[in-house]
Amino acid sequence: MTSTARKGQAPDRNIAIDLVRVTEAAALAAARWMGRGDKESADQAAVDAMRLMLDTVDMDGIVVIGEGEKDEAPMLFNGERIGNGQPPAVDVAVDPIDGTTLTAKGQNGALAVVALAERGTMFDPGPCVYMEKIAAGEEARGVLDLDAPIAENLKRLGRAKKTSVDDLTVLVLDRPRHDGIVDQVREAGARIRFIPDGDVEGAIAAAREGSGVDLYVGTGGTPEGVIAACAMKCLGGELQGRLSPRSDEERDAAVQGGYDVDSILTADDLVAGNDVFFAATGITDGDLLRGIRYRGESAVTTSIVMRSRSGTVRLMDAYHRLERLAQYSQIDY
Repeated sequence: MTSTARKGQAPDRNIAIDLVRVTEAAALAAARWMGRGDKESADQAAVDAMRLMLDTVDMDGIVVIGEGEKDEAPMLFNGERIGNGQPPAVDVAVDPIDGTTLTAKGQNGALAVVALAERGTMFDPGPCVYMEKIAAGEEARGVLDLDAPIAENLKRLGRAKKTSVDDLTVLVLDRPRHDGIVDQVREAGARIRFIPDGDVEGAIAAAREGSGVDLYVGTGGTPEGVIAACAMKCLGGELQGRLSPRSDEERDAAVQGGYDVDSILTADDLVAGNDVFFAATGITDGDLLRGIRYRGESAVTTSIVMRSRSGTVRLMDAYHRLERLAQYSQIDY
């Protein structure tokens, strides 16, 4: 398969509220497992809730970014058809928990995420599990260069944001593979914040005003990169990535599949659609969203919902009466 996506059928209505109901359900289900040290059960609860709610949405969806192949079911597998079969025809990216380890340990930054775009416009990463990434907000459009040294990117970003490099904060996944990046950031004079997991939230935080993060850089999951690109299309931010095969065998498989593993991919390459939707609900507190809060017989969720066509970004608090939900819902909240 090549990395070129075709322009597909555009959704003709705003289904953002349908999507946020999906992420709310997944987050509420996952939150019951927060801090219990069982990431598999947390992920399964989120997947079950997400699948149940997705099948109520008016759409003919195909999972392009999921949790594996069909033989790994009951996960939401790549190629699975979801929705009730009605138009619009869309590609769907799901991450029932971005940060399963964070959820299991009760750490900050876990989200439930869904994104969709016109059919045939979402990048399928094929065999490539990881990709290099650099992401920032709208000021960075046309400024960043994945091939440039970190110091040069920080200088450019500082000029674009009318601030000094010393005032910039760079978010980096805390991994040994990023030791070189960390050294370069420190030598350039910028500040660093480490996160243990949460690749999607990290990229979005760099594009959101008031998050305290100016740049996200490092190597993380390719599926998460596609999901983050959906958010960037809505936020107007800048994201660049490059496939990062883990072995010669993976590189050969990608090349044989028609992928150019050396080229830089933009957000438009990763999701070519013009009507992109993104929804996320916090499971645990993070830079982007607050986590689930329980109040007696109720729970409060905080979500973000975005649409690229209008550029609208909604932050939503929802109050859920758990006893009433239990009367008709199959989901264990």
